[in-house]
Amino acid sequence: MTLTFNSDKYKELLSHYQPKLIRNEEENEKALAVVEKLMHRPNRSPEEDELYELLIILIEKFEQEYYLPGKASQPHSILLFLMEQRNIKQSDLVRVIGSKGVVSEVVNGKREISKAQAKALGEFFRVDCGLFI
Repeated sequence: MTLTFNSDKYKELLSHYQPKLIRNEEENEKALAVVEKLMHRPNRSPEEDELYELLIILIEKFEQEYYLPGKASQPHSILLFLMEQRNIKQSDLVRVIGSKGVVSEVVNGKREISKAQAKALGEFFRVDCGLFI
């Protein structure tokens, strides 16, 4: 059974949570609490998935600018951040970008992320592959 996206239900979620650009740590903590709640909810609806992804993007943007000035645009830092935020282990990336050795080198910053790997990582994390180039 394929779940369909319900715009009215999504509008209700948006109205309830009112996501917006995060400008301080208090707003970030609130967004993180919602993400945590959604992350552990079994059988999230497509609308909840969409809100979850939106909040992650807003949190990532804030944290990159607030906590990592000057490092925010480094592909390696972005990969580590996404892995941490989504509780992804190196072993989870083997099927995405290559062997255990390749993944280890990429994650540990000993190897640059190739264009093909960037594309695969973008699809895996559901973000723009340009973040990894």
